[in-house]
Amino acid sequence: MNTPLARILVVEDDADLREAVVDTLTLAGHAVIAAGDGSEALSLITAHDDIALVLSDMRMPRMDGPELLRRVTAIRPALPVLLMTAYGTIEDAVRMLQDGAVDYLVKPFDPATLSEHVERYLRPVRRGGMIAEDPFSQRLVNLALRVAQSDSTVMITGPSGVGKEVLARFVHDNSARAKGPFVAINCAAIPENMLEAMLFGYEKGAFTGALAARAGTFEQAQGGTLLLDEVTEMDLGLQSKLLRVIQEREVERLGGRGPIALDVRLIATSNRDLRAAVRDGRFREDLYFRLNVFPLALPRLADRPGDILPLADALLARHAGDVKKPAPRLSNEARQGLLAHAWPGNVRELNNLMERALILHQGETIEKGDLLFENNALNDPGPVPAEYPQSRDDDAPAGLKAQEQDTILTTLRETGGRRDETAKRLGLSPRTLRYKLAKMRERGIPVPT
Repeated sequence: MNTPLARILVVEDDADLREAVVDTLTLAGHAVIAAGDGSEALSLITAHDDIALVLSDMRMPRMDGPELLRRVTAIRPALPVLLMTAYGTIEDAVRMLQDGAVDYLVKPFDPATLSEHVERYLRPVRRGGMIAEDPFSQRLVNLALRVAQSDSTVMITGPSGVGKEVLARFVHDNSARAKGPFVAINCAAIPENMLEAMLFGYEKGAFTGALAARAGTFEQAQGGTLLLDEVTEMDLGLQSKLLRVIQEREVERLGGRGPIALDVRLIATSNRDLRAAVRDGRFREDLYFRLNVFPLALPRLADRPGDILPLADALLARHAGDVKKPAPRLSNEARQGLLAHAWPGNVRELNNLMERALILHQGETIEKGDLLFENNALNDPGPVPAEYPQSRDDDAPAGLKAQEQDTILTTLRETGGRRDETAKRLGLSPRTLRYKLAKMRERGIPVPT
């Protein structure tokens, strides 16, 4: 017999069927406990924090399956619930999935079908850098796990610095493509005249400087996942070419002689309001619908406060490990300071803060005074100043960067937020302006949308 993989809770009012399901799962090597209705099941969930899956009937006395699902989602959002029903319809399935069920089984089912479904949702979750302790984050992770089982295109939206790429990697790592490559390309950081070549690849001599053939990121991601980071910063002309690649599931290198078939799962991210970008003509509507098959919205760090302290501890441990030092602990006063902060720069700001605190602290504890916030105010979540220290990827002095940022923001206000007019007044290309605005958002500087 296999070593038990996890504890499963079987909830079924039919004693004979309950015994048969328990026996099947026990023979498969799982630890199993059982309940006769939803009320009994809730008591067991409260008493056993190692339950990894709930397998519940739909129709039961006292408390039925849908009500049990709602209760479980409220108290243990990350706990998967698999429902059994003799009344399976498409409408029921959609409603159960919307309410948080991972899947459903239609009775009667054979032992092989039962085992296949259970194994699917008991596979160890590979979290990587994903920290999800806040109830909202746990629900989001549960949703991401469900979409990871499919091959659907995913659009992840949220402000800069919230961890959109981390969530994208989480989807990849928990999908059937986990052993394939994960390739990410930042559409905002690459000059416009280079992005097409990097996406689609090129043959030798395709353009001046193409001294050798190069596979593009689509080809590099074959059998895996391609992340198009900040896809809404892509030029409209290139958006139309990207749409064709997605529609045809094939790519042709620049200067190439024929298409290359693709086996790639697409994930895209954006820090913009997608519908507003479509409405304003900055993003193609047809591409929006191609990419927005399964939307995941990752909110600001301030809107998921349960993640703040776990993230701080994890980031401290990572930075301490990088310098081969034991991780210090945060004092109670420091923890309260973290919770009181507004986090305009989201997780990226928290990461920078923990790195600074590791440098400033003395002894084994990080105190409140070691927390050098970027707005230099623990309890004042006021506007983030334009003056930021020189970052590692900026060669210009901090004073010049601040002056440039002030000029851009002032011009944006004068033009009513019109990007093309702003770029024209500043003598910049629209692409360069988009890149500079993206960098400002990364630093936590509020930029008009």
